Parts: sequence; structure tokens; C-alpha cells
Amino acid sequence: MDHARAAITNLFSGEPTSYTRFSIARQTDGDNSHVEMNLAADEEEGGEIGKPEHLHASMPPPRRNGKNLCLIIMAAVVLLLIGFLIGYLSYRGRMQRVNRCLDGSGNCEMTPTASYYSDDGMEEEVLGPRILYWPELRNMLSTKLATPCFETSMRQREGKNSVEAGKTEDEHTASYIHDQFTRFRLDDVWNDEHYVRLQDKGSSKNQVFIVENGQEELESPDAYVAYSKNGTVTGKPIYVNYGRQEDFQQIRNMGVSMNGAIIIFRAGKITLAEKVANAKKEGAVGALMFLDFSKNKKADSYVPFGHAHLGTGDPFTPGFPSFNHTQFPPVESSGLPHIPVQTISREAAAKLFGKMDGDPCLLDWIGIMGCKVTVNKNMTVKLTVNNVMVDRKILNIFGVIKGFEEPDRYVVLGAQRDSWGPGAAKAGVGTAILLELARVISDMVKNDDYKPRRSIIFASWSGGEYGAVGATEWLEGYSTTLHAKAFTYINLDTAVLGSKDVKISASPLLYSLLETVMKRVKDPAKDSQNLYSRVGSDWIKSVVPLDMDNAAYPFLAYSGIPVVSFGFYDEGDEYSFLGTTEDTLANLKEKTDKLYLLMRTVTEVAGQVALRLTHDHELFLDFDRYSEELLSFQEQLLPFEPSVKALGLTLNWLYFARGDFQRAAHALRGDIANSDRENRIVRRALNDRMMKVEYDFLSPYLSPKDVPFRHIFFGKGSHTLKSLLENLKQLKANDSRVDLKEVKEQLALATWTIKGAANALVGDIWNTDNDI
Repeated sequence: MDHARAAITNLFSGEPTSYTRFSIARQTDGDNSHVEMNLAADEEEGGEIGKPEHLHASMPPPRRNGKNLCLIIMAAVVLLLIGFLIGYLSYRGRMQRVNRCLDGSGNCEMTPTASYYSDDGMEEEVLGPRILYWPELRNMLSTKLATPCFETSMRQREGKNSVEAGKTEDEHTASYIHDQFTRFRLDDVWNDEHYVRLQDKGSSKNQVFIVENGQEELESPDAYVAYSKNGTVTGKPIYVNYGRQEDFQQIRNMGVSMNGAIIIFRAGKITLAEKVANAKKEGAVGALMFLDFSKNKKADSYVPFGHAHLGTGDPFTPGFPSFNHTQFPPVESSGLPHIPVQTISREAAAKLFGKMDGDPCLLDWIGIMGCKVTVNKNMTVKLTVNNVMVDRKILNIFGVIKGFEEPDRYVVLGAQRDSWGPGAAKAGVGTAILLELARVISDMVKNDDYKPRRSIIFASWSGGEYGAVGATEWLEGYSTTLHAKAFTYINLDTAVLGSKDVKISASPLLYSLLETVMKRVKDPAKDSQNLYSRVGSDWIKSVVPLDMDNAAYPFLAYSGIPVVSFGFYDEGDEYSFLGTTEDTLANLKEKTDKLYLLMRTVTEVAGQVALRLTHDHELFLDFDRYSEELLSFQEQLLPFEPSVKALGLTLNWLYFARGDFQRAAHALRGDIANSDRENRIVRRALNDRMMKVEYDFLSPYLSPKDVPFRHIFFGKGSHTLKSLLENLKQLKANDSRVDLKEVKEQLALATWTIKGAANALVGDIWNTDNDI
């Protein structure tokens, strides 16, 4: 202890009792590297206090001052910096092995997105909360899903004749979902009110008559078509198959005038609203629709409900949210039909065809045996519609699990809640899946240490039967926020309509993620195989384009948010009770005896997509897919180059814009590969560039009020790439109906929309390539 005290005293007194002498002596063998260090006090014992006398004579006693202390401190700092750099480089070298596979092979999945590995490959012990790696997270989701929960939710709709939007049963169901979200301990639960104008059936039934030597009632159904024009019309009946544009072209080729006619078509292929719009364009005064062929003969007497608005949302506030406190100009959607429309049963349609004596149906048009296309004798059909407009308050119910790192970035999972009938398949299945996902994911967060980086929103929509009214009004009300923060919508509606085939609708940005998920989810029909084995390697060719009756459509085409919709059905044998008063749990179970197993599979797919998007450092959005989509579009343009050149125009500018997008995608992929993925600011900036890809394909040259679906790939209108191709086909065929001014404008706007998407993908303005 005394020695230690003396040493400390000497250090700060400036008068040391001894010092060290270094001597370097050349060794006889030539090695001069030997260093001999002797303490003076040990070497010489003569002199005062053990110090050699000749040193006292030759040099003054050394004095320790502030300079020496500074040198010691500087040396310590340098050593600390060197140690820090070695540790950081070693850490970063390990983290650079953390990758995410985009090829779906799963080879990289075992590498967690946030973990540390020692040099011998063993995982180091990390202090703090337990880290959940992706394979563990995926298995946890699958293990926690419970079939009894599906059954409990489905039985909530039993005994209900209908759950119409804004009515008592809809409000009760909304309250039940709100209570469930609260019981699941979601971070926040709230509702969103909208005041919308809907159409209901009137006090007297709609009627269809056959007029021939008197008037005979064909049918007076309880079902109705929302947003039909009221009134009475009379016209000759003409059958136009599915009511598609190509079907109407067939009638024109037959030389049959449809002006003043009442058009008949069967359900399927396109939405009822699209069929009605095509009929109105041909000059029809009314329209009737019946259900397509079904193996279930019970369906012959059923009449489906529907809506005729060619659009989504409240048609009396187009482009505006239907909030009660906001004043709107007196305007209505251009998608309203302005002709009376009614649905009828297959039995009524068969009776009507029996009265017609014109041309028989084409072979591929036969929806009912003995069907006719036209009528020759003096026979007409009379249609009377007595619907009434009503103003109602509807509720959207929301719950959220907030992200721990980026709570302002979120995935939305949604399901329609309302239905005209019991709605087991239409709304019950999706609502049950939504509730189960909310329960399981919340349990993983609260009890199993899962900490999602980004938020997950669960949404229950009302007004879905009228054309995704609740979902669209929410998007319109919060459009400036949602397009910048919501980066994926997962639709859960009508997820089980059969069991034999898989139905997929999705944005190209989510193809790679969906493929990866399908390789990890078991096929409910063959437990030894996965879903990917069922759909095959070329499954993308069978992706079904979204229609406007799908709640995911406005997310994609209006708001520019990537979407996915996944489910099961039987191709060629549709579920006949959809949209009828017989859409019951019993009839759905009769359609498939694996209802709950199929629901579980869809839940697992949707859950894995949501979890993967909120778990990984890098968003699993494959923007390179749009390079492929643009290249495919360019290949479709090649046959029309001579026709365009004859107008004094060129397609080269469009090709250059496509090339710019491809180069921008390649540059972004390089930026991601070369970035520090542990730098949150850099990673967020890169993710934001990926998030905006879908939004940047919304044409900026159109008003959302006048043209709400502005997406050039999936929208509706003359601005779309599909419309440009159709006009070029007519131009090549020398069709006089082609508007040359419109074609020139289409080429210009398509070019600059694609060029704008490329510029946005590059990132900073100084990196853009404007040599177009």
C-alpha cells in the first residue's frame, strides 16, 4: 500500500525518485534488434538515494509537466479510435451477410435481418429482448392460427337475413368488431364515419313484363340493382352473352341495331356496371341480368343483387370524401348508368328466351338451353324500376399494431362487412380472417417479443356492396397521407368461393413476395405439397386483373398503393349464391367441405405477406417487375410503328422513357446493394423510393375528380396503356372512328408519365437523365 501511495505521489509531484534508461547494443551475431531496458535504481547502488552520480553531473533531474500528460491522453484516444474502427469494420462485415432473397429460393431466409454472428459461425449472445428471426416468426404465425376462431366468427352471421350498409345489423356487426379489436389489445381502435347516398328498394317491387298480345308478368323480384335509373321503359329484347365489348361487336356484325332495345346478359367475366355501360353506349334503354350456369339447380330460382355505378365510392361525391361537415358542389359521378337495370332469375330468363323467335345463340353464348339472340315477332319487354335514394351514415372500423421503428409506414389488411343477404362468402369469410389475423399478430407482439418495424392496420369496411364505398371514401378523405405512408393493401374479401383453383390478383411489385410465401404455405388439398406446386412456375400468366367490385381496386388505381388479393374458387363452376339472399354458411359448406382449412390457408398467406413487409429492413417490393411490364408493352407496340410513322410521329420517345425506367431500377438496385443497411436514414430513403413506384404510375395530367382511376396500367380511361393499344389497333385497321388528336395526346402523356416514374425512382434531381 505504501509503495502504491508513493507511486501516485511521484506521478503528480514532478520529482521522480528514479527513471528508466534504454540501451541498444549491437549483438555479436549481427542482430541489432535486442533492446535492453534497465532501471537505474537497480543498476547502480552508489550515489544519493540510489542514483548514479555521473547522471547528476551531466543532466538536470527530469521534470514531469502538462506536456507529458497530454501525450498520454492523446495516445489513449488514438488507441480507443483504432479499437472502435476494428470493431465497426468487423461488425459491418458480419452484417453485410444479412440479405433478403428476391428469387424465392429461401436460401437467405435463415439469416435474420438483425443479428450478430461470431467468426466460428456460432450466434453470439445478444443482451436485451429476444430477437425473432423470420423462419421462427413464420412458424409462430402458423402455430397460433386456430380453426375454432374462424367458426365462431362465421356463426355471428347466422340467422341474419341481411347486413345492409348503414342499417341496424351492420351497426351491430361494426360494434362487435370494435369490441374484438379492443379485446385483442391492439394499440389503438377507432371508427371513421361517412355520410353517403345509397339506393334502396322502394315500397313497391320492380317488375318485368313480356308484352305480346297483352301484358304478362315475367318476374317481380325482391332483389334490385343499386343506382339504377327509376322509371318504366319498353324495348325489344336482345341477348348479348356476357355484355363485353367483343360480345356487342358480334351483334353489330350480325347487322342488328340495339338502339332502343332492352339488353339481356348473364353474370360473369366483367362487372354488372361495365355491362350496363356497354349497353348504354349502344343506345339501349334498359338492361336485365341473370346468373350464369351452375351445377346447383337450386340457384335457378335465385335473383342476385348488384350495383350499376361504373366506379367506386359515393357517386354523388366523386373525388371528395363524404364527411358530414364538408360542403360539396351539386355533382354526380359520370359512371351512373341513366337507364333502368334489373336482375332476374335463370328461370325467368329461360321463360323469356322461350318467347323469343329470332337467331339462336352462338355455341359459346349458351348460358341457358334454347336461348335466342333476337326476336322477330312483335314482342317487347317492359321494365319498371322503383328504387329510392337514401342518405345513411356508415362506419369503417380500424385497429392498429404500431411499428417500433417506423410507425408512420403501414400495411393495411381489409375486409368488407356489409352484405345484402347473410353474406357468408361475400363478407363473413373476409371478416373472420381479418379478426383472426388481428388476434394472432397482436398476441405475437404482446406475448412473444415480436416487434414489427412498421405498423399493421386492420380495417372493416361498410358499403362494399355498393362499390367499395367505405374503402373509397376513406382513401378520398386521407389521400395526401395514405399515398405517402401506406405501402401495401391486402384484400380479404370473397377469399373462399370453392376449393379447386387459386385466384390471385396483385400489383407486379408484390409478385416476388407472393411467390416466396406460396413456397412456404402448405396446399390444403395436398398436405405434402405447397401452394407454389399447385399454381406452377408460370402462375403470373394466370393473375386475374382487378375489377372495380374488388375493394383493392381503388387502393391501386386511385391511390397508387400496391395490392394483393388471394383466394380459392372453382373455375367453370362458380359459387352461385354470391350476392343473393341464399349466401349462407350452409350453402358455402355445401360448396366446399374444407371451408375452415381453406380459410386458414388464406389467413396464413395474408399474414406472411403482412409480417414480411413489416419485419425486414428492406421493403420486399420488386420494382424490377415493372421494367418487365414496360418491356412487354413495348413489344406490343412494335406492329404499329408504320401506322404511327404515317402520322408523322414516332414511338422512339416512348421506348426511350421505358429504357430510362429500366436504368433507374438498375441504379436503385445498386444503391441498395452498396448501402449501409444498418443506417436507418439511408434505409428509409431507399424504402421510400420503392414505395412510390406504384404511385408514380398515376397519370399526373388528370384530375382525380374527373378521372379517379389514373393508373396507366390498371386504371380506366383514355390515359391508360390499354386504351392507347386499342386506338393503335383501330388506326392500323384504318378505322375512321379513331381520333388522331387523342392518339397523339395519348402517346405524349404515356411517355411523360413513364419518364416521370423513372425520374422519381432515381431519387435526387441531379441524378436524373433528361436526354429524352
